[in-house]
Amino acid sequence: MGTRVVYLEELDKLNRQVIKMGTILETSINMTLKNLTELRDDVAHNIISRDDQIDDLELSIEKECIDLIAKQQPVATDLRKITSILKLITDIERIADHCADISEYVLRLSVQERMDPPKNLFLMAEAMKGMANGVIMSFVNQDGQAARAVADQDDIVDGFFHQLLHELGDIMEENPALIPQCIEYLMITKYLERMADHSANIAKWVGFIVTGELEG
Repeated sequence: MGTRVVYLEELDKLNRQVIKMGTILETSINMTLKNLTELRDDVAHNIISRDDQIDDLELSIEKECIDLIAKQQPVATDLRKITSILKLITDIERIADHCADISEYVLRLSVQERMDPPKNLFLMAEAMKGMANGVIMSFVNQDGQAARAVADQDDIVDGFFHQLLHELGDIMEENPALIPQCIEYLMITKYLERMADHSANIAKWVGFIVTGELEG
């Protein structure tokens, strides 16, 4: 088998590994958002343990990228893609970390007196989920326009974030007994906002892979 053929197969394997990482992340996000309603301990622990899969894949992909650069000395488009993958898998891993972080707060909420979640929480969560799913598909399809559309949605999530800060502040002022639960929801809200930020970062790197232009 020729060197070029082996190289192309290695690039294809790298691409498939990133998509696998994104697919695992999508499942973790779905589980995390569903559990914001159910507050199940077993699901929260499952999400936390799934983070190891993402961590292992990140390390494996990093090694493959470094090996490709060292052995094949890629140039132009291939080098741009490999170096961008090194960047974007860090953001995928961070989003997975935040799924675990949110699940830690769900565990705390599960042992406290139940309160109705703030009304904008699920709107914010769905907007973030749309960004994460959209950016993974933009990588799969190598679609720079779709990636740019994902990045533009970050302002929507930020808007929900600020609304939730006010909403939770009002709840704490009106009912001080709910302050501990509101603090947990404040932290969950902050992690959702960070997940959107990381999705926007991934979109930036997908755009760079496709167009060669690094925006933002």
